[in-house]
Amino acid sequence: MATRGTADGVSRSPELARVIAFFETIDEASVERLDDLYAEGAHFKDPFNDVRGTQAIRHVFERMFEQVESPRFHVIGAMQVGTGAFLIWEFRFRFRFKRFDTGSVQTIRGASHLDFAADGRVARHRDYWDAAEELYEKLPVVGLLMRCLKRRVG
Repeated sequence: MATRGTADGVSRSPELARVIAFFETIDEASVERLDDLYAEGAHFKDPFNDVRGTQAIRHVFERMFEQVESPRFHVIGAMQVGTGAFLIWEFRFRFRFKRFDTGSVQTIRGASHLDFAADGRVARHRDYWDAAEELYEKLPVVGLLMRCLKRRVG
């Protein structure tokens, strides 16, 4: 894979740069172009989903836009070796549903492991983040229970 320099001085392949640009500018319209980013039969896994194929991956992101307002990914680090890459990111959003709305922007910190197919599209995408700490603890009622449980176990 060819690499190119970036403003931060880090070289990235065109494939990795395309993935980063996609997620940092994602909106509801761009979800329709997932076939350009993911290989047919691609595997996507995160703490809530384990799906295969671009149609199923598209559904994951469509649900994201139904559940949260103003979702925005910010990639704060990236590393690539051969056809594999690792991203460190922050995901910022507001809860769409009033019962979860705390009135502030929420941030989930996580990482993604990507494997690229021969055509440069993503063949495997696995997100790693702690759903308990990064999401459940921020919910009004569930959060109180999670924090109490965490204190008792810790």
